[in-house]
Amino acid sequence: MTHAPAPATFEEADAMSWIDIAALDDIPLRGARKLRTAHGCVAVFRTGADTVHALDDRCPHRGGPLSEGIVHGTSVTCPLHNWVFDLNTGAAQGADEGKVATYPCRVEGGRVLIDATRLGAAA
Repeated sequence: MTHAPAPATFEEADAMSWIDIAALDDIPLRGARKLRTAHGCVAVFRTGADTVHALDDRCPHRGGPLSEGIVHGTSVTCPLHNWVFDLNTGAAQGADEGKVATYPCRVEGGRVLIDATRLGAAA
């Protein structure tokens, strides 16, 4: 039910600063919610398998809002020009090239948490 890339070291895990951003039930299955930060918007996705993922909410192709895209499996399709991005890596799929930043997130007690230290690094 959770998704968070494993930290490489204990020091990296200790450096994470998790913040509560929403109830898991506030994000529809195969849907997303937009998180506004001082450094830009982040799309927080919930897959049909009930995992959560967070990516920049801006497609590198034409700036489409990924939070409004179609979630399928562990991918999201941009609503503007159908570019597909892997929710685990942020990489464009198929013939398209590009990548969006990903952010560690997890679910605890029915609440979605995201690593605030990475949100600050996104500037």
